[in-house]
Amino acid sequence: MTNQEIISFIKERFQNQDKIALHQPHFGGKEKEYLNECIDSTYVSSVGPFVDRFEREITKFTGTAYAVAVVNGTAGLQVGLQLVGVETGNEVITQALSFIATSNSIHFAGATPIYVDVDYDTMGLSPKSLLSFLNENAELRNNQCFNKLTGKKIAACLPMHTFGFPCRIDEISAICKEWSIPLVEDAAEALGSEYKGQKIGSYGEIAVFSFNGNKIVTAGGGGVIVTNDENLAKRAKHLTTTAKIPHPYEFVHDESGYNFRMPNINAALLCAQLEQLDCFLENKRELATKYAALFIDKPIFRREMEHTKANYWLNCIEFQNSNERNSFIVETNDKGIQCRPIWQLSFLLPMYKDCWRDSQENAIKLYERIVNIPSSVQF
Repeated sequence: MTNQEIISFIKERFQNQDKIALHQPHFGGKEKEYLNECIDSTYVSSVGPFVDRFEREITKFTGTAYAVAVVNGTAGLQVGLQLVGVETGNEVITQALSFIATSNSIHFAGATPIYVDVDYDTMGLSPKSLLSFLNENAELRNNQCFNKLTGKKIAACLPMHTFGFPCRIDEISAICKEWSIPLVEDAAEALGSEYKGQKIGSYGEIAVFSFNGNKIVTAGGGGVIVTNDENLAKRAKHLTTTAKIPHPYEFVHDESGYNFRMPNINAALLCAQLEQLDCFLENKRELATKYAALFIDKPIFRREMEHTKANYWLNCIEFQNSNERNSFIVETNDKGIQCRPIWQLSFLLPMYKDCWRDSQENAIKLYERIVNIPSSVQF
């Protein structure tokens, strides 16, 4: 299939748009009504009924017991890592094929990333690569995992569900339990995705979703920490509200916390968005089906794997090499269609170039070949 044929198809799907965005928000519900209600109440900061309502609704959708709304996904991951015991000087196993927030959250928690490869089919952290690293380089001491090469504690594992396609999270979870490593899911892109009938975000001790402006539902920003552990949830709320001890008027704080709570005005927007989430997911699946029918040969359209249900947040196609990929990206963007490559691999960035990594064979191939194509909800 030629680039021009793909461009024509995309323009036909996204008509009456001078520039076709990769993923733009859709506000077709009660967003304005709830925002006005929030403004009229004067509760626009981190306390208010919409924050509480959102937290209740997100637990119902994800099948988790507790939720703590935060300002963004990166902040949620940073706190999530701290909640499971990550401290300064520790290491956290993750993937280099991810948005920079994954590595940054590890850095902000005072730890160092260890990059193991992804699976080529899921584009998420590979349980085979994870187990290989641990067998070769790790040991258990007093039921804690340590890196034999550095002597540092491996305090968490942070896999990411790339573009909403679930990784083999059950296998990763089993390995982490065997090696006494807490599991934190970077589910920023995976709201509504499922693995073996279970919602993404419910496998780890902690999971974090993002509601950035380009996500399926958005608060303009925002994120949420979800967990089934009551103690972790209480501590998450305490840490993200400046570690303030509840009191009618005194300001007493018992540790260095964060001002990370989601404002009520953002939660109002998000509550309206959540009411439309099922329709959004259905709509995006319909678009993915149309793309799948188009890409019957090359480039290859990325589909959900067996035993998974992807939310198809960002549809992506796979070219034969980086030259084909680059040619397509340049041509589409020149013609007003926003397409983009996968993020630059984290170990190629100056901040993380010295972090340990394995061969990264799959991550490198995917980086050279994958392109995201327009994926907005259409009504």
